[in-house]
Amino acid sequence: MRRYLQQLRDAFRKGDRLLLLLCLIATAFGCLMIASATNHAGAERYLVIQIGAAVLGVFLYAIISSIDAEFFTEHRTALVIFNSLLLLMLIPFGETISGNRSWLNFPFLPFNIQPAEICKITYILIMASVMSAHQNRLSSVSSVVHMVLHLILLVGLNMVLSRDAGVSLIFVFIFVGMAFAGGVNLIWFLLAGGGIALAFPLLWNYVMDDYQKLRIEALFNPEIDPYGTGVRYDIVRILRSLTGGGMTGQGLFEGNRTQQGALHSQHTDYIFSAIGEELGYLGCILTVVFLGLIVARCIWVGTRSQDNMRRLICFGAAAALIFQIVSNVGMCIGVTPVIGLTLPFISYGGSSLVSLYAMMGLVSGVYARPASVSHERYIRAPYMLKQYR
Repeated sequence: MRRYLQQLRDAFRKGDRLLLLLCLIATAFGCLMIASATNHAGAERYLVIQIGAAVLGVFLYAIISSIDAEFFTEHRTALVIFNSLLLLMLIPFGETISGNRSWLNFPFLPFNIQPAEICKITYILIMASVMSAHQNRLSSVSSVVHMVLHLILLVGLNMVLSRDAGVSLIFVFIFVGMAFAGGVNLIWFLLAGGGIALAFPLLWNYVMDDYQKLRIEALFNPEIDPYGTGVRYDIVRILRSLTGGGMTGQGLFEGNRTQQGALHSQHTDYIFSAIGEELGYLGCILTVVFLGLIVARCIWVGTRSQDNMRRLICFGAAAALIFQIVSNVGMCIGVTPVIGLTLPFISYGGSSLVSLYAMMGLVSGVYARPASVSHERYIRAPYMLKQYR
């Protein structure tokens, strides 16, 4: 037990304490906004869950920071099996929330678990492992096919079992971000773009649900629901709330719509609109800038490492954060479809917060060990050698 405690202390000492500080500040601000956004419904229970998730997240951050990233990537097959089994558990234990069967509801737990949030972390490790194994021929057909097959398996399972397109798009963006950062030839991106363009009519007509089509069409066609009583209902109210605070906002716990609970999911998907109403445009800008600092820190840690696999882990974490930030802010200002993604570290959500800290723990582990130390596992310690003399 003493040895494990020492490892945790070493993790805090050697890990990226600046990254942890940035995450904690963002979480504290998020708790403040959650308290305001849920004030009308009793904020205590939301804060207890969010703070509890933050404590668990910091604990995981320390544990994962203390483990060499190669330990995870060397067990790539186990991670693939783990992801598949975790998603398959949606069949017996899945619960439908907001139209998606994305949550595991175990009778013996007082909270739900979103398996895709966990798979997001393991997928980054799988991609880093695959790309490192093919790093000398990353743009070859066999290498690209290997990477794409892992993406198809994960996205396919998630879409079939949960129908959650938002989280599936995170996996796609992680794939694109890591492939681009890893040096995959641009011709593959052009071919992928052309393939998507050719397949889009089939996806539109035979795969996408009607409500998904309407959410996209509503962005470009103002004649769809012009009075904001149908598909554009949430969009109209979000924009009114976001712009209602002006430059400096109406004040914390003072927002007209926020304090009345006028917005659906104003503490989760649309918390950025609550920030705009109560803290104004300045609050929104500072929020995006601060989250940008966390992304920049992930990228800096990655560029600091000379090891390809570790660098890719950091870039994968940054890609996941970028996509969620852009998607959440974009849907609040009406330029991207509503796909139900939370604002990292700010929105309410225990599974999301814990998984974010775990993902940042991977980055912290790279900071602590920017180069490979795998050889240490195969060197017998001096005190053990004495026992055999």
